[in-house]
Amino acid sequence: MLIRRQKDIPNFIFVTNRFALYICRTVLSLTLIGLLAACSQFSTKPAAIGFHNLSAHYNAYFIAEQSLAEAEFQMGKAYKENYNELLPILLPMDSVLSLPVKPQLQDAIKKSSIVAEKHQNSKWMDNSYIVLGKSRLYLGEWADGLEALRYVYANGRDESDKNNALILLMRAYIIRKDYSNALGVAEYLSQQPLNKASTRDFYLTKAYLHQQNGEYLTSVAILEETFPLLKKSTETARVHFAAAQMYDRLGQYALANKHYRSVSKNRPGYDLGFYSSMNSLQNEVVLNPKKDLDDVGFDRMLRDRKNADLNDKIYFTMGLLAEHRKQIPQAIDYLQKAVAASKGTNMEQKAYSYLQLARINYESLEKFEVSKAYYDSALTILPQQAPEYKLVSERKRALDEFVKHYSVANTEDSLQKLAQMNPAALDNKIDAIIEAQENARKEAEAKERKAMLAAQNTNVQSVQNPLINGGERRWELYDPALINQGKTEFKRAWGNRPLEDDWRRSSRQMRSLAGNDRNAPDSLATQTEAVADNSMKKGSPEWDALHSSLKQNIPLTDGQMADSQKRKEDALYNLGKIYRFDLQESQRSISTFERVLADYPKTQYKEEIYYLLYLTYEAENEKTTWKNRLFTEYPTSTYARLVGKSTDSNAAGSGNPVKEYEAAYALYSNGDYAKALEDIEQNLPAYKGHIMEDKFALLRVFLIGKVRGKDAYTQAITEFMRLYPSSIYLPRLKEMQELNSLSMGKR
Repeated sequence: MLIRRQKDIPNFIFVTNRFALYICRTVLSLTLIGLLAACSQFSTKPAAIGFHNLSAHYNAYFIAEQSLAEAEFQMGKAYKENYNELLPILLPMDSVLSLPVKPQLQDAIKKSSIVAEKHQNSKWMDNSYIVLGKSRLYLGEWADGLEALRYVYANGRDESDKNNALILLMRAYIIRKDYSNALGVAEYLSQQPLNKASTRDFYLTKAYLHQQNGEYLTSVAILEETFPLLKKSTETARVHFAAAQMYDRLGQYALANKHYRSVSKNRPGYDLGFYSSMNSLQNEVVLNPKKDLDDVGFDRMLRDRKNADLNDKIYFTMGLLAEHRKQIPQAIDYLQKAVAASKGTNMEQKAYSYLQLARINYESLEKFEVSKAYYDSALTILPQQAPEYKLVSERKRALDEFVKHYSVANTEDSLQKLAQMNPAALDNKIDAIIEAQENARKEAEAKERKAMLAAQNTNVQSVQNPLINGGERRWELYDPALINQGKTEFKRAWGNRPLEDDWRRSSRQMRSLAGNDRNAPDSLATQTEAVADNSMKKGSPEWDALHSSLKQNIPLTDGQMADSQKRKEDALYNLGKIYRFDLQESQRSISTFERVLADYPKTQYKEEIYYLLYLTYEAENEKTTWKNRLFTEYPTSTYARLVGKSTDSNAAGSGNPVKEYEAAYALYSNGDYAKALEDIEQNLPAYKGHIMEDKFALLRVFLIGKVRGKDAYTQAITEFMRLYPSSIYLPRLKEMQELNSLSMGKR
């Protein structure tokens, strides 16, 4: 028995060892489970928080932050500054600019999202959401970006991070032009304790808010408090430049120069330093009117080869200074040199030179045709996103119409003056015009021949030996000397022919000149430009034919004079309206309308001109004068009723124009036409110049048709077309006019 028990001892030891191993494995598993439970992202234990802080920082947030920083650096390098415009204090968040760095921004979004998914108890949670929101804003995902920033403000654990999220949220509101919300965030942040870095960012963002809202004085005041917080850097130099530009717009040129000088102390790029120096020199001349332009240093800058691609800006600045000193010819010369110096990479500067030339020709020289041509040139190269584009396009459209009527008025005026001359003097005058044009043409040809000879002298080898580059013949259109030679030979044989079909026909020109096109605005001098025969002499058939064709346009009979006067009257009336509504030039509008009344006392536009003069004059005594004349001469006219309604009801227009229009339209829809018309005529004068003015006027036309009958309806359509020539509703009114005419014809 004892022996059998001793034999069982090994089995007992084996069972015991297996049980111990099982116990160890169980304990180890429970230990690992406990450790994993302790490291949960929802745990508040110090070990768990430390683990997730470490993992979130180096496995996610740090990489996301580096990707965002790289994207911002690349976008900053790619951003093209326009130093002719006001530099924004903060760079824009442009989704187009972010396209090349989209992979980096998406990587920043991906890495920062890991923190939200796996490390929610980490202290880097708020920072990751800020990176996430900022990256989405750069990509143009505004809704998601704003939501991420609002989440930090609502659920953030660190007050500093919450403030930083609000600063970025404020910047996003500014870019979206939501200034009211941006100002609300700024008011809240101004009450919060901010650290040094947050204070700097908040000041810059608030200054940016006021700059974009046009409040330059407030913006520079904030920047003055910000500069002590900024380190020397290219970004600081840029902010100094923006501050100097705002001081320029405020007329504080000495303070502007202080900041222009600070630009050079903050390691600016070459272009930024150049434009800063140029603007500073310009201010020095303005501050010291006796300073000679030759002593400023422009010549030295023009000779510097580093400025070869910036010579257009130098000439442009010289033109501005010459205009400031009323030296208009010199200003035009400098600006034309600026246009010539603009290269293909700097076409925006060329556009600004064109705009300046257009403005000088319009305002100082009153050369409206030339001004229109410069506006046309500027509009072809000015980027559509430029701040001036809309204004320039509107001015160009207005000048297109203006020049047409202006040319008609001037042409008819000159023709009427010629008609008052005795026949012999008139013939001598026409011959003198033809002779002057012939002399001018011959002088132009002589200059071209001289230029061609000079080009031939400088390129004599290439002209004599057209074989270049190892015997390869040079194409003639690549050689300016051969081009000029060909032009001169063509003009010698055929004259200064226009580019058109059938240019070889010698009789075509005389037929076109003999045509009596009254709609053409060309003056007599302009018509003679078509004379092409190099041997045309006085008394020749060509001379006599041209003389006769020019004389046909002169209104020598009573009927022709009446037609000429009518064309001039219509042109002056339209010019006055363009001055009033499109060009916003009240004084020129007044003088033009008064000229119509003086030259044409029985003009058909008299009552409307009275009304427009009443609206245009600002002095109460003048307004009263034209109101009384309107009431006296046209007491029952529509314009008298409009003036009466505007003076009787001071409250008209004091509310919301949209609501007032909707109320009137509701009356119209319900069939209460008389009440709707009364309300419209009461409100319309108060909204002169408002964007909804023509909409009120259109509803008034409908109501007149319902209340006052067919004749009043026809007159109302005509009045609308006169008062609102550029309205978007004009095509509809023309259709109404055609339908009205058809219905009248059927009856």
